[in-house]
This record gives sequence, C-alpha cells and structure tokens, in this order.
Amino acid sequence: MPIFAKYQQCILIFSFSNTGKQLGELSEREFQRLFTEMYSSIRNYLYFKLGDVDTAEDLAQDTFVKLWENRKKIDSRTVKPFLYTIAGNLAINFLKRRQLQYRFLSEGGENFTRFSPEKELILKEYGDKVMSVIAELPEGSREVFLMNRLEDLKYKEISERLGISVKAVEKRMSKALQIIRRRLNLEL
Repeated sequence: MPIFAKYQQCILIFSFSNTGKQLGELSEREFQRLFTEMYSSIRNYLYFKLGDVDTAEDLAQDTFVKLWENRKKIDSRTVKPFLYTIAGNLAINFLKRRQLQYRFLSEGGENFTRFSPEKELILKEYGDKVMSVIAELPEGSREVFLMNRLEDLKYKEISERLGISVKAVEKRMSKALQIIRRRLNLEL
C-alpha cells in the first residue's frame, strides 16, 4: 500500500478521536508532518529489526497510532526519539509473542503429531479464548497485566509509567489474575 494511503488510514482513525480541542504538545499539523517525514524511517527500522516487510508495515502504523494516543504527554522536542522507542517496544513485544508461540508449539503434546490438524485446531481455539479473556479484562487491569507479562516490567516500573502507586498496580494485577484463572480454569 502506498505511503499516502497509509497516512490517510491513520488520519481517518485519528479524526474520530479529535474533539476539536487543543491537542496538547503535539498538534494535528505536527503529527501530519511527522508521519510524512518519519514513516519510512520507522518502517525501515522495524524491517531491519524483524526482517519482515508486512510486520514492519503493521508495526509502523501501530507506532503512529500510539504516538497519537499519547499526543498530550509528548514534548515536541523529543518526539523523534519517542517514535523509535515506541517502535522498538512494539518490535520487542512482537518477538516475545512469536517466541512464546514457538516454544509452545515446539514443546508439543504427547497425543499429537507435531503439525496435526487436531493440534492446530486446539491451539487456535485456546489462543482465541485467551485473547478473548484478556480483551474482556477491565482496561486498567489489562494494561498492567500486559505490561508485566509481555514487556516483563516490574510493578515499580509499571507504576512509574502509569503514574500510579505500586499498591494500585498490585491490585489491578490481582484482579486480572483472578479473572483469568476463573475463566480459563488454571493457575498462573
């Protein structure tokens, strides 16, 4: 897809969230300029990290979505390094998910051959159920759970990022784990 079409997609998404108020440190005009100026660089950065053009395209778009979502917290003088930080974190999260999937598949089950249709179906159904349970978590609990389990952040690091107390992080994580245990019938 040409870069202009991707830009239009991002702007369409962002225009729904624009309330007409002051956008904070990063204005819509600055965002448009940054997107035009930095999209190719971010995509290439992700391609060199991941080696997959399609994934790099997807994560580059996600990078700009996250930039837009955090536009009120951004200092325009440090926005370029922030973009690379977002992109790097998205790449790390992608690689961790892929590694976890590989590890799960490589351990295999005793009752299934390595690439059996039954195993693929069970894995897909279980994966769908896990994603559904995580998606249904309350937003704060989901955010804390994913930061801890996917990004390997400690509670203190999460509290600093979110601007909440460590106790609040513990409470949110506890709630997330209770819901997941109950819905999936397992111990974490």
